[in-house]
Amino acid sequence: MFTGIIEDIGVVSNLKEELDNLHISIKSNITDELKIDQSVAHNGVCLTVVSINGDEYTVTAIKETLDKTSLSTLKVNDKVNLERAMKLGDRLDGHIVQGHVDQTATCINVEEANGSWVFTFSYDSSLNNITIEKGSITVNGTSLTVVNSKKDTFSVAIIPYTYEHTNFNTFKAGTTVNLEFDVLGKYVAKLVELNK
Repeated sequence: MFTGIIEDIGVVSNLKEELDNLHISIKSNITDELKIDQSVAHNGVCLTVVSINGDEYTVTAIKETLDKTSLSTLKVNDKVNLERAMKLGDRLDGHIVQGHVDQTATCINVEEANGSWVFTFSYDSSLNNITIEKGSITVNGTSLTVVNSKKDTFSVAIIPYTYEHTNFNTFKAGTTVNLEFDVLGKYVAKLVELNK
């Protein structure tokens, strides 16, 4: 489990394909606190640390993960939002995040708003994921509040701290991001669907 509060921005240092797998090496300020077998969210995708070498660690994404997330588009030197799994007993500063990406979305607009930024995303609503006004959404692993919720688009407002301490400052129209919809909302939507 994660909270959606980003701890660090890692930098992709190496990408190595092996059969259908992609080994992703990341340089990060938190590498020295990691251990092999530990779960770390990368742009919202929970991956297991498989090796550590100095300030660099490696995780492996399998085909299923690459097909359903934006990780297959990573390039060397890309910035990646990182969060270690939450500790039992810690405060939950964001919302309950599983690290299981539901689908990707495309940034369709970035608007500066006199000290903050509003990012608008478009997603495929045929997959039955929904947002609600003032509900929670995870974009590239960042816990955010939905504004301007529509059937297949939504916006989020980003404060300067979040803009500076996540990879949101690299987003522009056309950027593909990972979405994890609110877990409680997903269960409610499923129950409604089953009771039709």
